[in-house]
Amino acid sequence: MSITNSQFNSIRKRYDEKHRDAIMLRDENERIVNEKVDGYKELSEAIASLTVQRALQAISGDKSALDDLSSTISDLSEQKKALMRAAGYPDDFLEPKFECDDCKDTGYIGNDMCHCFKQQIITILYNQSNIIEHLNKAGFDKLTERYYSGDDLHNFLDAKEKSIKFVENFDNDYQNLIFYGTVGVGKSMLSQCIAKELLNTGHSVIYFSAITLFDLLYNKKDDKGDIENIYGCDLLIIDDLGTEFPNNFVVSSLFSLLNERALRNKPVIISTNLTLIELKDRYTDRAFSRVTGGYTLCKMSGPDIRIASKVNSSK
Repeated sequence: MSITNSQFNSIRKRYDEKHRDAIMLRDENERIVNEKVDGYKELSEAIASLTVQRALQAISGDKSALDDLSSTISDLSEQKKALMRAAGYPDDFLEPKFECDDCKDTGYIGNDMCHCFKQQIITILYNQSNIIEHLNKAGFDKLTERYYSGDDLHNFLDAKEKSIKFVENFDNDYQNLIFYGTVGVGKSMLSQCIAKELLNTGHSVIYFSAITLFDLLYNKKDDKGDIENIYGCDLLIIDDLGTEFPNNFVVSSLFSLLNERALRNKPVIISTNLTLIELKDRYTDRAFSRVTGGYTLCKMSGPDIRIASKVNSSK
């Protein structure tokens, strides 16, 4: 699970607080019952006294002591429940009210992280991904071939297959992807499908449009925290590379970013409307070599799907 130590500790702190609050509420309810239900406290004290007495008998060699204790405690417990019902309290009034009955608000079942704790981590990853608003419509199962035909369909199916393999091999095979082609052919959607799959398995994914990314790199070049997140997240997605204003800072920053992540074996996905020749002309041979030499190329073509879908929906 790829979150920072401080984020992990913050989740653990919330679980400790939830568990403590549930126990404190149970103890307060028990105080109320002992105070207001005649005979209840005495039965509890009788159970405690018998437990000590029978334990001493068992230690002394009386093998039937524990069996007798179990039967006696069962009878006294039923009497306690009867007193509570008569006083108008439900049977579960003295049970802790945990949000998660599986882990009792501890976050763990034995040594294994509970599903609720994992979901807390995934929620943090979603919120810091910068892509959350795009993910409701994303998913490999939601992709359609209806807008493609001929070579366009071949390119789409090839890019989809490479995207699925990228996800399947993510933890074992370092790789990068670049989706390139004309506007609206599904490049960003494939990136979002990959992001959703990886986020749902607890990987840290950060998405930026190229314009936002280079603005952040420029304005926060002295802010080590944000820069480290960009360098260190499990997957960085740079969308619409080429839409940013070209200058020396952008070119040098792009190479430095791609190079640093390559050194760390941290994958990058790039989508761009530029052709490979335009990429080379815009970002110099050094940056272009980094991309074409270390990235799986996914060419996409076809009509602008957003326009085509609107035309179909209006018919």
